[in-house]
Amino acid sequence: MDKSLHKVKEAEAMLLNVGTLLMSSGASTGRVRTTVNRIADALGYNIELMITNRSLMLKVIDEDSDQFIASLKRTSPHGVNFRIVSGISRMSWRVVEDHWNIPQINAEVDRLVALPHYPRLITLSSVALAGASFCALFGGKGYELLVAFIATFVGLFVRQEALKKRFNPYVSIIFAAFAASILSGLSVKLGIGSSPDLAFATSVLFLVPGVPLINSFTDMIDGNILNGIVRGIHGLVIALAIALGLLCAKYLLNI
Repeated sequence: MDKSLHKVKEAEAMLLNVGTLLMSSGASTGRVRTTVNRIADALGYNIELMITNRSLMLKVIDEDSDQFIASLKRTSPHGVNFRIVSGISRMSWRVVEDHWNIPQINAEVDRLVALPHYPRLITLSSVALAGASFCALFGGKGYELLVAFIATFVGLFVRQEALKKRFNPYVSIIFAAFAASILSGLSVKLGIGSSPDLAFATSVLFLVPGVPLINSFTDMIDGNILNGIVRGIHGLVIALAIALGLLCAKYLLNI
């Protein structure tokens, strides 16, 4: 492999890595395409990019040497990591403005991927506090807020444990919705607080698939119809999983 083709191969591997990281971190299809194109243009390459929900196909062309490389890379299961999304977006502008080379880009991507996550207890507590805040927005007070906090905390804990044990992600959501609604449903059954139904209704809101549904809408508007449909169905299945967990809890508690 001559030097020019080797450089094209390096650029292709880096761009595919950036694109798949963005997709798996919750970026919209349009954002992935814009960011990858921005970096490729700054490096002096023309690209042809095809993005599906589970893979990226990329062709990198070096006009000076008339060399090109084409390949495909699968994306990992999608999640939400806005630290990666925003970090790569900022990096792409530095590539343009500061004329970064491929080793510098790879080093920055590696740094972003290696950034530590928040401690688990902080994540659980913050999400549980958000659940209690939802309850407060709907008029919950005192005991209802406490019940919503505990139910959300336990529900997220159950989901994390289920994912650790490699349960299907949708099944993990059913478990989480069931655990959260069982705890909050007990307050309805026992009549704890003045409006225990508010805690029951808001204890599963942490599972609502906001990012997939927003990305689905964005992709549809941008003309990425196929990805928009896939992400919309993904959000719909998550909503059905939440409903199934609630239904099982209501059935067991007879509420």
